[in-house]
Amino acid sequence: MAAEHIDPTSLPGRPCALAAALELVGDRWALLAMREVFFGNHQFNQIARNTGAPRDRIAARLKSLVEAGILEQRPGADGSRHHGYHLTEAGRALGPAILALMDWGDKWVVTEPAMRKIHGDHPLAIAMVCETCGEPADESHITREMVAPNWNLAGPLASHAHPKGAGRSAAGQQ
Repeated sequence: MAAEHIDPTSLPGRPCALAAALELVGDRWALLAMREVFFGNHQFNQIARNTGAPRDRIAARLKSLVEAGILEQRPGADGSRHHGYHLTEAGRALGPAILALMDWGDKWVVTEPAMRKIHGDHPLAIAMVCETCGEPADESHITREMVAPNWNLAGPLASHAHPKGAGRSAAGQQ
């Protein structure tokens, strides 16, 4: 079951879908658990081993991902009581973001990529493309318009600045 949507104006700082998304998946262990499920590892022991996370921490992250509607538990293939973790539609939609983070890490963080990503018969090259027009969408062609009340791109309008930490939602507290 999916969690209720987060009102971005309830979070500290700029109202933004990124801030709201990070409330659900912005933890290292959550993203590494997602990586493992994308790789086809569905069992708790596989996920715990391959993330390197303490078992209690990965259990908590998996539980929160299920509660958020990003993962779902299914009975084992043999009908056993052991549940495997599987992507929901919302979880599958995180695939491009996880691939982009991996691609960025390969280019800017690691000394040598630890894995190759292959698309058909060639290395995968990730590019952002506008789904509406099919054109490449690099930063130089993207404009932004704040629609949240009392904000512009520079920040909160002077008379509506949030005190630090005010309005933090329960969704991100653990």
